[in-house]
Amino acid sequence: MRITHCGPKKRPVAVFPPSFFMASAVAAALLCVQPLAQAQDTRDVREPTLPKSCAVVTAEAAEATNHGRDDAARIQQALDQCAQGGAVHLAAGDDKRHVSFTAGPLTIGNGVTLVIDSGVTLYASTNPLLFDNGEKTCGTLDLAGKGCRPFITVNGAKGTGIMGDGAIDGQGGQAIDGKPETWWQIARRAQKEKLRQNVPRLIQIDNARDFTMYRITLRNSPNFHVALNRVDGFTAWAVRIDTPHDARNSDGIDPGASRNVTIAHSYIRTGDDNIAIKAGNNGMSENISILHNHFYSGHGMSIGSETNGGVRNVLVDDLAMDGTTSGLRIKSNDRRGGVVSGIVYRNVCLRGNRWPLYIDTNYEPGPAGQLVPSYSGVRMESVHSLTPGQVILQGYDDAHPLRLALKDVVVDGNPPVKTASIQFDGQLNAPDARAVDCAKRFVPFPEGPRAWPVYVARQ
Repeated sequence: MRITHCGPKKRPVAVFPPSFFMASAVAAALLCVQPLAQAQDTRDVREPTLPKSCAVVTAEAAEATNHGRDDAARIQQALDQCAQGGAVHLAAGDDKRHVSFTAGPLTIGNGVTLVIDSGVTLYASTNPLLFDNGEKTCGTLDLAGKGCRPFITVNGAKGTGIMGDGAIDGQGGQAIDGKPETWWQIARRAQKEKLRQNVPRLIQIDNARDFTMYRITLRNSPNFHVALNRVDGFTAWAVRIDTPHDARNSDGIDPGASRNVTIAHSYIRTGDDNIAIKAGNNGMSENISILHNHFYSGHGMSIGSETNGGVRNVLVDDLAMDGTTSGLRIKSNDRRGGVVSGIVYRNVCLRGNRWPLYIDTNYEPGPAGQLVPSYSGVRMESVHSLTPGQVILQGYDDAHPLRLALKDVVVDGNPPVKTASIQFDGQLNAPDARAVDCAKRFVPFPEGPRAWPVYVARQ
């Protein structure tokens, strides 16, 4: 991937003033960032711009959580009739008091972008029948957990996107119509009863090319916020994901069996993995760049646990993780393991993490399998944890060791370190290690529709 370079050659920086996000999206300026020679996405990724509008759908008078409301038909009609290269805008009503939509499942087709204007929220309906896959199991527990359709589906499309300064809210914490539980409570009960929850994902992208998310806020998904499967070309730029820390399985962004992925300048706090790169039976995940992001509550920057398809060529650069349970994490086992290689973590700040560094080949122990995890070519450079937690670095066995290179990796406070079957190049807390200065790296999560902080690209 090549990031566009502009400005003075000595110390180019990018600044996001608050007024940048208050301005019209159409007039957004091009972000200028220093090029990253080791970025892994093979595309020339630049800050997105909004397509021309093909239709405007305005909000009508209704309560946001009205159980009988479904705006899906008129939104879907606009999406279906939009020409490729155009955008459907969801906008406030004329009197500016009506600023929300509530809908059942939506599908975005080839070359079409959904834009949600500033101050507008698109809510997912709490009616499980709208999401049901035909077996009337959505909103229940069973052994399969496949009873619900996603809220927004993109399947086989190219050049699609979701953009705008508005929000998409999955209403995971609202009571399901006709039931005493919320989507999240069903998920917790499934965990206790050792069953699977039938709940909808917020955004599911399958077999797609060149999908873009820009400046959108995603909130309160019943399950994963954004899940990718066999996607070639995905960009998330200046995205916010905001869901409570105890919302089970509410991953932020999960690239699975996908390639050429960039997630940049985004803020993610959630109840599960902030980002989880997966590679199961559908194939390899490769050429992934995670750049200039902030994580808050959640389970950290994860790879796995499905890695049997193989994960390679991943760069995580300029990441601040403040209060995630795990920090930099690779997780798998011999029932879903595979080759993980070419992973670079660079310029990372952590604090308040239970496991700041966590690489494990025996995640969720169970019966022995044949899919042995193999982690090689993993490099950590300029990584600093301000709080100790526990460090776990474990390969599978002596025939499948963890091969880990360390340079300027510092964990303050003499943490307990657990290692097994590992080949080090370098040393954790080496005497000559230079700790990254993290004093200004942790910023509050940007609350509200326009409260984005000033951002200066790291050198």
